[in-house]
Amino acid sequence: MATWEDVWEELPASIKEQLPRKAAASEPGATASLFEDSALPPHEKKVFALLKADEPTHIDELVERLEPDVSSSEIFAALFELELAGKIRQLPGKNFVKSF
Repeated sequence: MATWEDVWEELPASIKEQLPRKAAASEPGATASLFEDSALPPHEKKVFALLKADEPTHIDELVERLEPDVSSSEIFAALFELELAGKIRQLPGKNFVKSF
């Protein structure tokens, strides 16, 4: 099984220079995720946490699951901001997935 370190070693030197290497991901038991982003505002984090990269989630399901804590207008705003940031994409029929 390949690890991120294996991929890192195969990258050209010019690319490695542009990407910071995080030592924390090498710690035993540490995991890395393409989708983690602790800098997201709270409402965006909640929406982002419900989305998957390989399975579309309909906007109605997001509203249903988050509405007691997050208003529908905040959900719509979070989806808009996440889409503008390139973290998610909208599929036909108001379905959303995480972007790579």
